[in-house]
Amino acid sequence: MLDAEKQAPVVIKKYANRRLYNTSKSTYVTLEHLAEMVREGTDFVVNDAKSGDDITHSVLTQIIFEEESRGQSMLPISFLRQLIRLYGDTLQGFVPGYLEASMNTFASNQEAMREKVRAALDANPAFANFETMARTNMEWFENAMRMFAPFAGAARASDAEKSGESGAEPRASVARDTELEDMKSQLAEMQTQLSKLVGKS
Repeated sequence: MLDAEKQAPVVIKKYANRRLYNTSKSTYVTLEHLAEMVREGTDFVVNDAKSGDDITHSVLTQIIFEEESRGQSMLPISFLRQLIRLYGDTLQGFVPGYLEASMNTFASNQEAMREKVRAALDANPAFANFETMARTNMEWFENAMRMFAPFAGAARASDAEKSGESGAEPRASVARDTELEDMKSQLAEMQTQLSKLVGKS
């Protein structure tokens, strides 16, 4: 019985004024408090104070929205687009189970992933400074792209001569700059994710 009582979720009541009340501690809490409870592994349910309806799903979704809006972005735009497309699709019913199974697998491997990151950092102290690593990689990519600059310039000159539009911005240059910016963004995102991963260890 004691184990069952310990595992019983904390009941949070949400009132019409949007205030959240923790019934186990008899105190009002915020979304930040609930987010911390999730990180600590404290299970809870959120009920509408008036109707008694379980609104845990919407409150957890609101927590994710708040975290994302504060710059704690973990959901790639491509993932969000794919998720939106699945609403109303015939496969929609399979998505929750698939995502839950995927996250459970990820959670079970989290500690192993952290150990590998720590081992990599211990083996090579140069990687301890993620900012330096990211900057070095970006410089490498920039230098690599510059190697193609003469060829791109020659192609631009040739195209300009053929078309007679010497002032037009060449597509090759735009594509090259876009690719470089994409790589920079991906490296920055990798740096952020790795920093979060190590920070949670």
